[in-house]
Amino acid sequence: MATSTIPITVAYGDGIGPEIMEAVLSILDAARVPLRYDVIEVGQKLYDQGYTAGIAPESWDVIRRNPAFLKAPITTQLGTGGKSFNVTVRKALNLFANVRPCKSYAPFVASAHPGMNLVIIRENEEDLYAGIEHQQTREVTQVLKLITRPGAERIVRYAFEYARAYGRRKVTCMTKDNIMKLTDGLFHRTFERIAAEYPDIEAEHMIIDIGTARLAAQPERFDVIVTLNLYGDILSDVAAQIAGSIGLAGSANIGPRVSMFEAVHGSAPDIAGKGVANPSGLLVAATQMLVHLGLAEDAERIKNAWLCTLEDGIHTADIYRTELSSELVGTAAFARAVIARLGCTPRQLQPVHYKATGIHAAIGEFPKPSKALVGVDIFLDWDQAGRDPNALGAALTRHTPTGWQLKMITNRGVKVYPDGLPETFCTDHWRCRFVAVQEPIAYAEVLALLNTLHAAGFEIIKTENLYTFDGERGYSLGQGE
Repeated sequence: MATSTIPITVAYGDGIGPEIMEAVLSILDAARVPLRYDVIEVGQKLYDQGYTAGIAPESWDVIRRNPAFLKAPITTQLGTGGKSFNVTVRKALNLFANVRPCKSYAPFVASAHPGMNLVIIRENEEDLYAGIEHQQTREVTQVLKLITRPGAERIVRYAFEYARAYGRRKVTCMTKDNIMKLTDGLFHRTFERIAAEYPDIEAEHMIIDIGTARLAAQPERFDVIVTLNLYGDILSDVAAQIAGSIGLAGSANIGPRVSMFEAVHGSAPDIAGKGVANPSGLLVAATQMLVHLGLAEDAERIKNAWLCTLEDGIHTADIYRTELSSELVGTAAFARAVIARLGCTPRQLQPVHYKATGIHAAIGEFPKPSKALVGVDIFLDWDQAGRDPNALGAALTRHTPTGWQLKMITNRGVKVYPDGLPETFCTDHWRCRFVAVQEPIAYAEVLALLNTLHAAGFEIIKTENLYTFDGERGYSLGQGE
């Protein structure tokens, strides 16, 4: 065991957070883990005080100076101007990898998949969780999906390094690149390139919808799954639930300097203050934290004591089953049961043994492709002439300057001009694609086009430049184009 004390940041959170955090810290203290706790406040109280990210500015300094942040669940604001604290801290502190082991503890916790033992590694900073949203017209809102090459490379490489470090045999990548060919396509292509560097590990790719269905039906076939942010969030909850209970799942958010550890489940305000919540998810996250901090022996003692508690049938209400359980206990009693079993080894469940192995995911250097501006997508708020796309196309064509061609108009991504179908439903939000007659074109000519359309009375709400990279198109075609 280590003898020096390691400082960690602790947040008690909202709802059931304070109850389960007290239980977990009591176990860490009873195990004499050499930690010192720097407590901060995040969540609902801070939102109520006007902090839109759920954290006071001075608390950032506490989080940043310590190597680990153990956080109980907080309540995320819904439908307001507040931003998700979890998303904010992951992005602000470069916590690029979310690691969620999902394992069955059958026969002691009910599960239809007793052989399930997989890890989901989710990209943690990009994708739709960038939270870049706008209302552009009276009828249409948008969110931007951002995928970067460095972000994709780092998370994919981390997944293969994790598999190698922990003796895993296969990495499965899940995307939807049959539809999102540029964003998800970049992630898939990165996966294929990096997989070639790990010939000792099997690599496969699945489309996310069939992959999710197979995970729900046959989780035993998966070992390590790597995927984008939103898909990984959904997959993690599916996997945790079919393993037995989402209340048993912990989560690590790994960064180069600071890492955050938390339970997968939320703050459960409906049972807050009743002393019935299961602290297991946060406890499992705490053992992940100990391994990360180099305290593998402490993590083993605590995790094996927890497994013994499950084996002995001492269960909280979420996993209690008459035929499997011997005693129904609350939060504090469950923690005391784990403490009583410190030093014990499970008899039927496989004891844990952790490797204090550092995992590194370097980003390679690549030559930058040549970039050429070849056109522009101009988005309009237009609600005239019965929303007839042919009328809009004719009006735009009359005002198109020399050197430009109106190639198409789409509505909600579907081509409606020229030669659109009359059955296509149209809103007041139109994408108008203008391409240069001679490529490439200078951006000053884009500005001149915009000025001409603005002077003609068109309401421009957004533009996207169209580029080629080494001659390859860097933008998607319209549906039906």
